[in-house]
Amino acid sequence: MLEPISAAAPPRLLDELGYYLMAGAGGEGPATLVHEAQRGEQLGFGTAFLSERWNIKEASSLSGAACAVTSRMQIATAATNHNTRHPLITASWATTMHRMSGGRFTLGIGRGIGPIYAGFGIPKVTTAQLEDFGTVMRRLWRGELIVNHDGPIGAYPLLFLDGDFREDIRLALVAFGPKTLALGGRAFDDVILHTYFTPQTMQRSVRTVKEAAERAGRDPGSVRVWSCLATVGDHLPEELRLKKTVARLATYLQGYGDLMVATNDWNPAVLQRFRQDSVVQSIAGGIDAKATAAQIEHIATLLPDEWLVPAATGAPTRCAQRIRDELSYGADRVILHGATPDELEPIVAAYRAG
Repeated sequence: MLEPISAAAPPRLLDELGYYLMAGAGGEGPATLVHEAQRGEQLGFGTAFLSERWNIKEASSLSGAACAVTSRMQIATAATNHNTRHPLITASWATTMHRMSGGRFTLGIGRGIGPIYAGFGIPKVTTAQLEDFGTVMRRLWRGELIVNHDGPIGAYPLLFLDGDFREDIRLALVAFGPKTLALGGRAFDDVILHTYFTPQTMQRSVRTVKEAAERAGRDPGSVRVWSCLATVGDHLPEELRLKKTVARLATYLQGYGDLMVATNDWNPAVLQRFRQDSVVQSIAGGIDAKATAAQIEHIATLLPDEWLVPAATGAPTRCAQRIRDELSYGADRVILHGATPDELEPIVAAYRAG
């Protein structure tokens, strides 16, 4: 049974704040999404994000559920992958969500994780493919008939949805490196940055996006750059905090550690020691999903404190200040990453009070 949304007057909508539904490995499963979506809307979040994992986090199912149990909040994927569905399926899904939600849906795509793609026999995603895909989506949503498309995303004799379509659907891009950031600025509506970006990396990334938008003849202010800020207050138990910080960062290092280290100008020797550690090598799967508490405690000894600093931790008031810091570094909006709405409630209250 769905929980009724409170009839009380809603709090001021915090358009500048977002959060992830089923953060991380998926929590207790997809059934928790209903409560998390309704709770986030009650707290006043502007956007609920969905990341896709190939287990119990299939994005089209979850986005439909999130749309159905909310009425004000934006619902966005950040991210799904363009090459795991036919373009017409993705375009139809986005249009369905757009109309079902009254224009509250954003289709966000990302490059994906290379080693996982290789393991499943999926070709590596290129920047040119991301741009080509975005262009095709916008053309289909404008009702265009696309004949003999032969571009980076592939060759398609015919792509068409409905000639009456005039859909204004937001496109988002999860971006890491400079080429993808620049693509976001020139061709997408929202750019979602990665977690654990240092202040310097944040500022540089924002500049790259905004300058690319300006070069493309767009208003830089029309492209929203989202900081993705790990937000884990000390009101949570220590074991859970370590899972949401140490284990989460370690999982990123498993998947694309070289990119994270290069982007933040971190010491690559630390990453090499991390990879060679016997405990790390013994974990079959993502550390945030599979590691025991003891293993996570050990992994915490492998990561320098400075690598965990770009997060909102400590008392709720301190976390709230870190959110404001991200905005001062140039982010247009901030995702409070890695925690449920219930876990974020005291931090949101502190942010409102500040």
